[in-house]
Amino acid sequence: MSSVRQHALGGGGHNVLDYLKRMHADNPAFFYAVQDDNDHSVGNIFWVDATSRMNYPYFGDSVILDTAYRTNRYRVPFTSFTGFNHHGQPVLFGCALIPNESESSFVWLFRTWLQAMSGCHPVSITTDFDPFIQVAVAQVLPRTRHRFSTWGVFRETRNKLSHLFQSHPTFETEFRKCVNESETIDDFESYWQLLLERYYIMDNEWLQLMYNARQQWVPVYLRDTFFGDVSITEGNECLNFFFDGYMNASTTIQLLVKQYEKAVSTWHERELKADYDTINCSPVLKTPSPMEKQAASLYTRKIFMKFQEELVETLANPATKIDDSGTISTYRVAKFGEKTKSHTVTFNSSEIKASCSCQMFEYSGIICRHVLAVFRAKNVLTLPSQYVLKRWTRNAKIGALFIEHASEFPRSSQESVTIRYNNLRQEAIKYVEEGAKSIKIYHIAMNALQEAGKKVSAVKGQSNGTAETAIIASEGRGELLAADEDVPIHQSAVEKQKKIQQLTTELEITNQRCEVYRANLLAVLRDMEEQKLKLSVKVQNARLSLKE
Repeated sequence: MSSVRQHALGGGGHNVLDYLKRMHADNPAFFYAVQDDNDHSVGNIFWVDATSRMNYPYFGDSVILDTAYRTNRYRVPFTSFTGFNHHGQPVLFGCALIPNESESSFVWLFRTWLQAMSGCHPVSITTDFDPFIQVAVAQVLPRTRHRFSTWGVFRETRNKLSHLFQSHPTFETEFRKCVNESETIDDFESYWQLLLERYYIMDNEWLQLMYNARQQWVPVYLRDTFFGDVSITEGNECLNFFFDGYMNASTTIQLLVKQYEKAVSTWHERELKADYDTINCSPVLKTPSPMEKQAASLYTRKIFMKFQEELVETLANPATKIDDSGTISTYRVAKFGEKTKSHTVTFNSSEIKASCSCQMFEYSGIICRHVLAVFRAKNVLTLPSQYVLKRWTRNAKIGALFIEHASEFPRSSQESVTIRYNNLRQEAIKYVEEGAKSIKIYHIAMNALQEAGKKVSAVKGQSNGTAETAIIASEGRGELLAADEDVPIHQSAVEKQKKIQQLTTELEITNQRCEVYRANLLAVLRDMEEQKLKLSVKVQNARLSLKE
């Protein structure tokens, strides 16, 4: 559990604030806010870029708040909101510096973050076990399922019970097994009680506290809620996965912005590569099932591999009917040789719906081997649409979500700027991705962008502009001022020329990116040709050897 702590940002806080102001000036969809201290020094700071705000409607169903950098071993009180994209990669939803840790600070943080995300509550949120955060989530996100990080609980338990871990090396293994491998609530309850009795720790205050909070961190209690856990990031239990390798104990406030930009850039490139691999590298099918072929065409490459693993396992997990009541049938699914460890699947033949006691689909959005085994038994050859979660598919980011839900958004100019920006950016990305596929398409896309740029410049030069200002903080009160009304102003010729130059620069940047993508693709093709040439030489040498 945490206590109230103060972290001085010093002059570095003003450097970060200057950076955020520049970013907002360059792009009005970049959001930032400051909660000032009473002495007018830089206090808590939150920011989120336009790309993160665009990604949130697609992947913001499950959110992680990482506060690991608040501990004393780190020099910067850095906090981040993240989630997982359609490739199972971490995706950013906002960052913050929280030098003043208190209940009110986290309430402010969640309210500000929610405002930046158009008031859309996530289905679930995972955080460290902290009383301040717990109160803030309950107050600001009452409809969101709150989970404590299991990794964080294990870490705290190791600290609180260090003497027990040292004197009984087997305790940690049994403790983890109790938490992670309990199939049912009854299994967990009996295993937990047995663990306390075996190590004579029935009266331990920490374990009693954790037991009382078990519904918020023990997996078996949480499987009815979507958390996006698909075991793709196995081996990375901790929450700080997005900034892992970019932030460490020696990172200073002066280096923060540089490391932040590196992490954002790296994960953006990794997402582009995963998109490319999904589109251009067909996975190897392991069964003749039409369902596997269907899934390969629907899911991203990484998610398909997870689905494929479950499908292949159906060969070793036969389904046995144990009850039949008209259209509702009940099956027991167990692995060969493990009859005592089974799962129950209920199947509705009229609606082609199934529910499994393991609740894997509810928890991760990927259908489990037990339901797939029943589908095999019932001759269901393709995946019913209700079992294909769009957020895991190739088309997860296709469709103007902001337009579809526009009626739900507050009618402020900050929201309208974000909507316009995101929709335009999504269309531009399509041109970039398609334009990089061949020289011919590249030239067509580039000509289209340049022509569009000329039209935008011409219209912009004839019309009046609008003033879009950031949502800033009220100095000395820690209250947000929403200065976001559309205010018509008369632009001078200099301002118009400046805007034209800005748009021209953006087009040039897009041009450069297209060149980079095209160069990367050409490099791949060259490598393929070189490999083919080397293989051809080896084949010829082998033939000569055989003749000799």
